[in-house]
Amino acid sequence: MANTPSARKRIRTNARRRMRNVMVRTKLKTLTKRSMQASNTHASNSIEELKAALKALDQAANKGVIHRNQADRRKSRLVRRYNIANNIGSKTTVS
Repeated sequence: MANTPSARKRIRTNARRRMRNVMVRTKLKTLTKRSMQASNTHASNSIEELKAALKALDQAANKGVIHRNQADRRKSRLVRRYNIANNIGSKTTVS
């Protein structure tokens, strides 16, 4: 158990940050999943779903929830999947 007041405060702030980070990561998973499903089914709202996922990834990276490179990698994969589904650009495999 923490003995100093500053250590107790760190425990409280870490708990708050952890709650926020869990919520943001969950939202990222949901938005990513929605974007992939919309792209795969050629839904009319697939571009809106993609934009929402890209925006959420940028915000999570800016807040420090995920690393900037991880956000860029995920965005790249989402855009590539969207482009392949809509016959935009060159064909590459998506796993």
